[in-house]
Amino acid sequence: MNDHVNAIRDTAILIPSLEPDERLPAYIRKLEESGFGTIIVVDDGSSESFQPVFSEVENIERTVVLHHDVNHGKGVALKTGYRYILEHLPDVKGIITADADGQHTVPDCIRLAEKLKEGERAVYLGSRNFDLPDIPPKSRSGNKITSTVFKLFYGVWLPDTQTGLRAFHREDLPFMINVSGERYEYEMKVLIACATKKIPIIPVTIETIYENGKNEGTHFHPVRDSYRIYKVILGGFIRFMGSSLICFIADQVLFNLFKSWLFPILSLKLHLGLPFGMTLDNTSLANYTARFFSAILNFRLNRDLVFKVKGKKGTVLRYAVTAVAIIVLSTLGIKALGLIGMAPWLAKLIVDTLLYFASYRIQRQWVFREE
Repeated sequence: MNDHVNAIRDTAILIPSLEPDERLPAYIRKLEESGFGTIIVVDDGSSESFQPVFSEVENIERTVVLHHDVNHGKGVALKTGYRYILEHLPDVKGIITADADGQHTVPDCIRLAEKLKEGERAVYLGSRNFDLPDIPPKSRSGNKITSTVFKLFYGVWLPDTQTGLRAFHREDLPFMINVSGERYEYEMKVLIACATKKIPIIPVTIETIYENGKNEGTHFHPVRDSYRIYKVILGGFIRFMGSSLICFIADQVLFNLFKSWLFPILSLKLHLGLPFGMTLDNTSLANYTARFFSAILNFRLNRDLVFKVKGKKGTVLRYAVTAVAIIVLSTLGIKALGLIGMAPWLAKLIVDTLLYFASYRIQRQWVFREE
């Protein structure tokens, strides 16, 4: 019983809010009555007509209201609350973020507080069940697509990537503050940062609530904010594709330059015998030379512009190992599919496409990993 009480008392609830209705004070009172140590509400630039709601909230015991003069976005509001906890609430051991639109129940907040008491360094996500029959179809399909894309690119399956009910320990406050992002995309950037740094992300099943069968209390803009979120999820891969395209063009230009112009001028005619019956002629030498220079260009672009990890030791060796492994696996895969009768062109298309996605994951998580 004491552990249960301590888990709640040592936890702060942080609620970013923009122009809330009368449900917010009632929600805060229930949280306060449940024993949470401190409740921080961040008014993210609400208009004057909504200030009586915040005044009512401010009069609730153990509740603090912080104000932004203008709307900065959910990410900024969360960071304002994080900084306040870090600077003014030294006794708080755990932080739970919740939304002000009535989706997150007090029992679910208590459940996350008890998870924090277990002590494991992790980010706990209050995950809704999108398979329930009363979930709006757009929410169900949109969430499943986002979860699948996140798994594909970051290797972690999350049943609810959009949840605002999250919990983590005080020690991770500086980490949360340092994650970039100002609006709804910030929460996705946190998940990506956790996946990159191998911080466990643990889903915790919560009650699924949609007001009137919809999500009417939210300020989430379906088009604008979805664009921001998917820009975050796919941004690295799009840059990776751009880098690959540039290097493909460079490879083609250099190959033709070496084969048709440079090597003939140098009167370079080689027919060298190599192991396993291989030979090296003018065309082969031009191909290998072009690949060598395009690989150097690809490495620099990926390191400096795609993954942005300048100066990390071991990246050259890891990149070289990955490049060789991809070539070997591509050859073996094409031969294996050929044994079952698949046409070489189709086998190469399938194998190289899969390896392309694998290469992105390997380079992000291993070659250019953050130490």
